[in-house]
Amino acid sequence: MSGLPVEYEYTHDPSGEITSNDRDTLSARLNDAFAAGDVNLDDYQARLAALFSAQKRADLVPILAGLPGQYRSNEPALGGDQPGKPGEVAPLSQAPKTLLRFAAGGVGLLLVLIILLVIIL
Repeated sequence: MSGLPVEYEYTHDPSGEITSNDRDTLSARLNDAFAAGDVNLDDYQARLAALFSAQKRADLVPILAGLPGQYRSNEPALGGDQPGKPGEVAPLSQAPKTLLRFAAGGVGLLLVLIILLVIIL
């Protein structure tokens, strides 16, 4: 997802043709808004009629005006298992510390092997 509101797609190319996918997507969005109580029956019917009579993409923008945003989330972008509030940066994970310990152990083992080789030879 681009993070831009869905209306941006239609204002960006206002003279473009409306596809059947556009109509399907927007009718589903109107159905959801009606089911959620965001639009009343008269407004819903008027917007659907305008949707199916629209000719250009710019005609779709007024149909979407006043509808709630399409992308809603109460979870942080990194997922619900991360601490903090939505929009906050999650704390650094333990992975880098574990990797550093593993690398330090590998270097220590290598030094021991070099010392043993020097003693033997």
